[in-house]
Amino acid sequence: MGLTMSEREAVTRQLARRYRSASKTDKARILDELCVLTGWHRDHARKALRTTPRPKPSVPQRKTREPVYSPEVITALRKVWAILDAPCGKRLAPFLPDIVDRLLACGELSISDEIRYQLARMSAATIDRRLAPDRARWQPHGRARTKPGSLLKSQIPIRTWADWDEDHPGFVEIDLVSHDGGNATGEHAWTLTVTDIATGWTENRAVRNKAEVWVLAALDQIVAGFPFPVLGIDSDNGSEFINAHLLTYCRDHEITFTRARPGHKNDGAHVEQKNWSVVRQTVGYHRHTGETQLDLLNGVYALLRDQINFFTPQQKLISKTRHGATVHKKHDTAQTPYQRTLTHTTVDIVDTDALREHYQRLNPAALRREIVALCDALAHEVLAPDLTHLATALAHAGILREATTTPKRAS
Repeated sequence: MGLTMSEREAVTRQLARRYRSASKTDKARILDELCVLTGWHRDHARKALRTTPRPKPSVPQRKTREPVYSPEVITALRKVWAILDAPCGKRLAPFLPDIVDRLLACGELSISDEIRYQLARMSAATIDRRLAPDRARWQPHGRARTKPGSLLKSQIPIRTWADWDEDHPGFVEIDLVSHDGGNATGEHAWTLTVTDIATGWTENRAVRNKAEVWVLAALDQIVAGFPFPVLGIDSDNGSEFINAHLLTYCRDHEITFTRARPGHKNDGAHVEQKNWSVVRQTVGYHRHTGETQLDLLNGVYALLRDQINFFTPQQKLISKTRHGATVHKKHDTAQTPYQRTLTHTTVDIVDTDALREHYQRLNPAALRREIVALCDALAHEVLAPDLTHLATALAHAGILREATTTPKRAS
């Protein structure tokens, strides 16, 4: 009885080991032996010996390295990361020592000195790797609602880089974010976003519609509350900005007023980025109308002002080079707008002292909880406007706005 197929394969594997290293005479002898055992033709036997896979070399099992960071360290990291609204590792790593100390001082963290030391030395790559499962969960998109305004365009110069000193605090970009919920008809709320280019300091204010009078009133409040004088304003070409009211305001306050190039949305890249990271990621894309929702929005923004400017590290682009299809970007070390403001010698020392005192009174974890609570109340108002518990939330929002207003800059 002849060999079965599995037996032939086993014999071929055994002979193939000798066949590969054998001399020409020995190869002929091995080939004869295989033909006798299997009954194959010499050509088929030769091909079988030649194509039989080589045995894989045995690789010693790699010894698993003990984890450097214990579960307690990762739990503390996850809490800090959530309080700061989930920043990436490169933004979080440089700020970890400061935020951990602040949370310890506020009683929001209870960790040993060893865990504190391990958190402070954790690299950006390790942070991203350890938090990857938590990050794999979020993302929406909206539409622009900017209508071009032709009035007074000739009197407002297009922004050129020679007009501005972007390394000096006080040159800001402004923009409006629509809260129409996908339906642009009728009156609905808008958010005015103002971002300083040098420090990243960002302020928001909700207005009932995009009428010039409401936009200018909100801008005046924001300018008065900035920790340093506003020296220049750059807007898009929407009619809410390109009008006599704002032009006269800037002239009266000796503020340089420029506008972006028509059709070049990226001219306002700094404020556009804040529209997404600050406004959309916090209040989303719902339609907001009426005084109740407007009050809740401004309550959220009052708290968000402290979280974004004091506890949200940001990176600034230093250089960008293109090599073929690849673009290499280089960023600086992440800092909060508050930290960047303190490092500028042009900021009045009275202002920086007031900022330091305000920073010492802030509890980032409590801020985050209050923001989430007000956002939940805002969502309930959108989905179920008759809920009676919103009166309490609105009262709380009014109290929060008063309690979280930072001292205005020295005149």
